[in-house]
Order: sequence, then structure tokens, then C-alpha cells
Amino acid sequence: MSFIGASRVLLPCSLALAIGSCVLLLYPGPRLSVEFTGGTLMEIQLPDGKTKEDLATILPENTSITSTRNGSILIRSRVLGNEEHRAIGEQIEKQLGPSPELQFTTIGPTVGRSLRIRALWAIAVAAVAIIIYLAFAFRKITHRLSPWTFAISAMIATFHDTLITLGIFTIISRFTSFEMDLLFVAGLLSIIGYSVNDTIVVFDRIRDNIFLDTHREDFSALAEQSIRQTMTRTINTGTGVMIMLFALFFFGAESIRWFVLTLIVGTIIGTYSSFFVAIPLLVCRKEKS
Repeated sequence: MSFIGASRVLLPCSLALAIGSCVLLLYPGPRLSVEFTGGTLMEIQLPDGKTKEDLATILPENTSITSTRNGSILIRSRVLGNEEHRAIGEQIEKQLGPSPELQFTTIGPTVGRSLRIRALWAIAVAAVAIIIYLAFAFRKITHRLSPWTFAISAMIATFHDTLITLGIFTIISRFTSFEMDLLFVAGLLSIIGYSVNDTIVVFDRIRDNIFLDTHREDFSALAEQSIRQTMTRTINTGTGVMIMLFALFFFGAESIRWFVLTLIVGTIIGTYSSFFVAIPLLVCRKEKS
């Protein structure tokens, strides 16, 4: 199988998925946690035989109720004061029976907006820093390709990984208790780091082959050769990471399960994009130069 040949079919598919993810982010959009929107988040354990439908009759209007994997109930509402919180707790216990409160978090809208802006800045700064670093790292190969071509190709692939991961988790957030929070942003930053590292491995081999290529071999063939030379290392690294992540997903704490799933999805997409997005973009740019 030719990786460069297959990419001519897979690149349009990747573009379609990225566009689809953009549409999903705009509508219906992801469910954001109270860390980003402001509000109150309560988690309670209902008595046996009681359902979230029973709970809905007690809570204020415009309150979101979702079930978690461990059987508890997440209640998300506008910001509740101490008196309202205590009154709701008493009402729940009176009508439904003992319902232990497992979590209670309140974040004001101003703080939520500030956290959202900082999260976006963290991702943007990481992206710019990676572009500058890659351009510097590949600065010595200007006789064949601009170092900025390497940097921008890697960043487009990383943006592709991040965007598709966001699209997938937007869908997940609409059918489960998952909400995009600061831990999810940490997962995205980890995906960016892993994806760039995966791509750099192949880029580095391309750089070595360029210096060894005294006969000025066709760049597409040189890129294909570089992918095959690094494929075993990439697969072995990815497999080791996936074994660890799946162990954490199935046996780790409930609180980090969505974070681990983010890393699993991002690792799979990042490995794919190193072979079928970043390198083909480099080849396309070379063919047009």
C-alpha cells in the first residue's frame, strides 16, 4: 500500500470530517461545564426506585438533569445561593428520601467567561509556539523546502486532530453526562503534544533522507520511504500508549474517565494524521513549488 497514494483519497475525507466538526461546534454546539458557563453543579445519589423524572418535579425551571455511569444524578442550574441550595436539598430528601450529595460546585458567570478565554489562549499559544519551534528545528533544509512548510503542515495536521476530537465529543456530550471542562482542555493540549511528536518523527527521517539524497530523488518517493522507515516505531509507541490508556479507562477512577477517553480518541486520530495528513500536505507543497 502506498501511503501517499492512499492519502489522495483520505485527505478529502479528513477535510469533510473537519468541516463537519466545525458545523457541530456551531450547532448544536458542545455542552460546556459550569467552569466555562457559570452556574451550579450538584451530584446526588437517589434512593433505589427513584428516577431523574421524579427529581425533575422538585427542581427549579431550566435545570438540566443527567445520569452518570456510576448511577448518580448530575443537576446543572443557574447559580444557587446557600439558602436555595439548602432548601432544594431538604425538599429532595423530604419527597424522595435520603439522597447523599456527592458534589456541589458553584462558579459565577464572570469567572466562567475568564476560564473559557484562558483555555482558548492556552491552545492558541501552544499552537504558535509549536510552529516557531518546528520552523527553527528544520531551518537547515531550505535548499529543498522552506522550514515553514514543515511547521505549517504539522500545525494543520494538529488542528485537524483537535477539531475532529472536538466534533466527536460534541456528539458525546449530547447523549451522555459528559461536559467540556478544564480537564478536557488539558486532554486537548496533550493530544497536540502527542500529535506533533508523532509527526516530528517522520519529518526528522525526511530531513535525514533529504541530506542523503544526492541524486535528487522524487520527493513523493522520498516521503513514502520515510513513512515506511518510521512506521514500526510509531505503531509500537502508539500501541504502548493505548494499552496504558485502556487500562486507565476500564480500571481507573470515574473522575478521569472522560479525560482518558479524550486521550484515546486523540491518539488514534493523531497517529492517522501523521501518515495521511501532515506528510501528504508536505508532498503537495513540494509538488507545487
